[in-house]
Amino acid sequence: MNASLTQSDLLRVFHDSVRLVLPPEPAGHRMEQVDLVRRQYTLDPGGYATVETPDGLGADPAALIVRERDYFAERGQDLEWKTYDYDEPADLGDLLLSAGFVKDDDEALILGETAPLAEQEIDLPEGLVVRAAEDKEDFERIRALYRRVWGEESAWVGESLFERWRDHPETVDVVVVEESREGPVLCSARSEYDESPFVGLWGGSTDPDWRGRGLYRTTLLHRARLALARGKRYVRVDASPDSEPILRRLGLRRVATTTPYLFRPQARDGGD
Repeated sequence: MNASLTQSDLLRVFHDSVRLVLPPEPAGHRMEQVDLVRRQYTLDPGGYATVETPDGLGADPAALIVRERDYFAERGQDLEWKTYDYDEPADLGDLLLSAGFVKDDDEALILGETAPLAEQEIDLPEGLVVRAAEDKEDFERIRALYRRVWGEESAWVGESLFERWRDHPETVDVVVVEESREGPVLCSARSEYDESPFVGLWGGSTDPDWRGRGLYRTTLLHRARLALARGKRYVRVDASPDSEPILRRLGLRRVATTTPYLFRPQARDGGD
């Protein structure tokens, strides 16, 4: 499969249309640009908060980092500073560590064009099908899959994810791989849409007994077809080491490394 855009072309499109554009503000969230810092956070301090700086941090980066850290610490809100390996300044990671942030695992920023991905043949084991989720019962079955895979309750699947799918279907697709509607979901993943030309291909959980048999690959191809029908020209994935080889075999390209740095106000204060 030959992509028409180079890695640098793809990264430029991503940077200009995703990182430099402040998306619409969903209910219960705040999206704001403060100087060089882009903030996205829930109004409920118990929810998430992320910041990033696609245009760099100016003449005094340490001061801006401390300002953001303290702003969210006063809210009692955990903060993720999302960095990319081409961000300025070059020592951004060291500055975040000095300010009390903790480095999380690196992920590969994988980009590609939707059409070549959607055109590839789906090859599932005999008896399995892939389809888009259709009702509340599907989400409860996905929730059961998460319990099997991760060993913990995932209430957000049956609650917030389902509510978003139900109330704002233009923003999300959820797909499942199964033998039948009466049996368990064997693999599931979601797509997220915004105003950019990209679809975000997120998640991907496979029943341990079915790993290595092409189920996650199938969700990628099916989601690409759904995204193409919505007019999305590009796909993006923040990929773990487990999923990156699958994505690259499909013709997608690693264009950068993204690293989250985390700050928990409770940790600084000596709490749990």
